[in-house]
Amino acid sequence: MKLLLTGAFKYTEAQIKELEEMGYTCLYMQDEKQKVEFEEEIEAIVCNGFFLYHDIKKFKNLKCIQLTSAGLDRVPLEYIKENKLALYNAKGVYSIPMAEWTILKILEIYKNSKYFYEKQKEHLWEKNRELFELAGKKAVIIGAGSIGKEIAKRLKAFEVNISAVDLYKTTESYIDKYYPLEKMNEALTKSDIIILTLPLNEKTQHMINKENIKLMKENSILINISRGGIIKEEDLISEIKKNKFLGVILDVFEKEPLDENSELWDFNNVIVTPHNSFVSEGNNKRMFRVIKENLANWKKEH
Repeated sequence: MKLLLTGAFKYTEAQIKELEEMGYTCLYMQDEKQKVEFEEEIEAIVCNGFFLYHDIKKFKNLKCIQLTSAGLDRVPLEYIKENKLALYNAKGVYSIPMAEWTILKILEIYKNSKYFYEKQKEHLWEKNRELFELAGKKAVIIGAGSIGKEIAKRLKAFEVNISAVDLYKTTESYIDKYYPLEKMNEALTKSDIIILTLPLNEKTQHMINKENIKLMKENSILINISRGGIIKEEDLISEIKKNKFLGVILDVFEKEPLDENSELWDFNNVIVTPHNSFVSEGNNKRMFRVIKENLANWKKEH
């Protein structure tokens, strides 16, 4: 059974050997854009953006796709469903680093870390009396999946009141209130911190726009670690200019890399990072465990 592995994940020799011992013949390509040999012989693939560059219809014997991303927005879902291909994502792999990153950035805004870093560079001993507490704040997590739940766990330790907006009701003890998706705007009006962790699809494209940004509290914090297309950037920029937010924290953007001329780079209260919140030394172990388990389970069923 031929399995195509791409450079979207860095395998050790031992890990490839484990896959081969499961009965797979492993083929490897570093760059997902490069030409593929033996398209019609490949039955399974582990990849990320592979099908942005290759026509899935050419892979006549393809039966299983394992993604190294949590999002499903980079694969042709309609074709996959129509042809009953097995599709797995990286659920749970990146949740811990993304949750830790989110807490860090919230605290950087509330404790104004940028101010102190700048003063240190200037060798200036100047106190800042305008700092905020995280304790007692209200946060809403829009998209209470694996990532959202890990964030909620950590926020609860800081005595934050946590709401969740999701299609499905969550019953975790560390989430204080649940809102169905159609009541998202109600949750936005009550929250000091808004965290976006939901998938990008036709329904969520530009879900955050000028209409509901205006509903958010003054001096709130908006965080996006899901996909850039969730927010209509031109609407967000317009509200940032009106001093709507205490802070805006963006790890993802409508177009990546972020254009060097984008206004988002230069706002003092906006933190820009290059789609980096998921990075951690623990990812390799978790990702390979997911890859191996899913490929093993799929092989048993077929």
